Amino acid sequence: QVQLVESGGGLVQAGGSLRLSCAASERTFSSYSMGWFRQAPGKERELVAAIRWSSSSTYYADSVKGRFTISRDNSKNTVYLQMNSLKPEDTAVYYCAAAGTPFTYYGGSYSEHNFRSWGQGTQVTVSS
Repeated sequence: QVQLVESGGGLVQAGGSLRLSCAASERTFSSYSMGWFRQAPGKERELVAAIRWSSSSTYYADSVKGRFTISRDNSKNTVYLQMNSLKPEDTAVYYCAAAGTPFTYYGGSYSEHNFRSWGQGTQVTVSS
């Protein structure tokens, strides 16, 4: 099971930016699509963004479209989530996850059950 370690969370004012990183331990990282999820208190975990193993396709939830950007650097086994124009409603624990099957990509059809490995989560708090 691949180990995923997130970093980059923190406290930011509304309108600010943060960049989350997720480093993977596995050499086959480049074969797997990746996703970023978030879970706010009292709410279910939701898919925020996903990226194909080759970076050729990305998906964004409507709530973050135009503000967040997912990217990956397969040479560094790392996936990123650039978050701009942050809003208080973006406050949540953010998790990165690796898809369960190599060379597959489901975009907006992903559910958390399609992902086999999860990071520990990083807290993002946006103050108004």
